[in-house]
Amino acid sequence: MPNTYFILFELIIYIQFVLCIRHAWKNGATNILRLFAGILFGVALELATIRQLNAYEYGRFLVMVLDVPLCIGMAWGCILYSVMEFSNASSLPYFARPVLDGLLALNLDLALDAVAIRLGFWNWGQGLVFQYFGVPYANFWAWFWVIFSFSLGYRLFARRKDWVGVWTSPVLALVMGMAGVLGTNALITFRIPFTYHGLTVAILLVIAVGSIIAWRPRFHLTPVPSLVFWVPFLTHTYILIAGLISGAILDPPFLLSVGLIMLAVSFYLHRPAVRKLFDN
Repeated sequence: MPNTYFILFELIIYIQFVLCIRHAWKNGATNILRLFAGILFGVALELATIRQLNAYEYGRFLVMVLDVPLCIGMAWGCILYSVMEFSNASSLPYFARPVLDGLLALNLDLALDAVAIRLGFWNWGQGLVFQYFGVPYANFWAWFWVIFSFSLGYRLFARRKDWVGVWTSPVLALVMGMAGVLGTNALITFRIPFTYHGLTVAILLVIAVGSIIAWRPRFHLTPVPSLVFWVPFLTHTYILIAGLISGAILDPPFLLSVGLIMLAVSFYLHRPAVRKLFDN
């Protein structure tokens, strides 16, 4: 039987799913297909990565799909749905938006992963002092490319309003997403020397962040659904509270600093949504 931290984590993700499906249902088949394609992609990429690299394993959650908790696949779907809604309301060039999507996902993972392994959600098998406090640097590389590849694949035909755009886009997102996952996993694991993993990730992040800054995007040009704020906020808040109660986020205290900084970045990006909450 999973412990309380596992159950509450699942519950948080199911709440996020309800927020996303409500929005998708109100906005038509295109959005529904994108959300469920993201969930299917999330489960598939986890199963494929575990079998390809055998680098980590999950703890026992209430609902499992073979080796993968269903909530993890749903979390990927919700993250993809929310970050794409956010970037679509920006002034970024259409095919540059996947870069922002990948960075928004990393905002979550930098706060989440090191605390999650201390709560037993998953295990990298390297101890708690390996690279980024027990998390391989390659994991952050993977998070960026997972989101980037799916988002780019979906956007190839998504602007078409006919049946081609509606039905082809989620399929291409799945195909390009899986190709991106397996290809970039293989690249950093089998081609790039282990000692250069940290440098490789750092270069990727510098290029991605630098590109976004160079485009000087404006955000919230069109209204965004409230889920765009709530999906990251619920995850950040849960990790902070569960981490403090369990002590996991204080091992070392630097993790608390990272969690608070990532939460502050999220609040900054979603300022209009935050102001609306307080105005109400």
